Amino acid sequence: MKVSTHSVLIGYITWIMGFMGAHRFYFGKPLTGTLWFFTFGLLGIGWLIDIFFIPSMAREADTRFRPGPIDYSVAWILLAFLGLFGVHRMYLGKWITGLIYLFTLGLFGLGWLYDLWTLNGQIDERNRD
Repeated sequence: MKVSTHSVLIGYITWIMGFMGAHRFYFGKPLTGTLWFFTFGLLGIGWLIDIFFIPSMAREADTRFRPGPIDYSVAWILLAFLGLFGVHRMYLGKWITGLIYLFTLGLFGLGWLYDLWTLNGQIDERNRD
């Protein structure tokens, strides 16, 4: 039985904010996520088309990233809502950087942006250990 790492439901929820690239970052596509962010989802056209691609993006993410004790969806929700306070880093067991984020508001936002690009890889690395 194949274990899913990325939820289609979370994909659709983040798609609502997809004109800012949220769903693309969630599925491990930081380059196109950044493109969507700066072009408002390719002027809304790419954003609308993506509604049909979310299930395939979830399947692709399931093959790229390793399941394990750290849940991708939980980590992404923590990053989205509490990322500036480092809660997602604490969830990953990175307590020192989590506390640094807490006292510096995610290293003045730059650390939060870094995690937006690399969170899937960080979780995958922790799940492999």
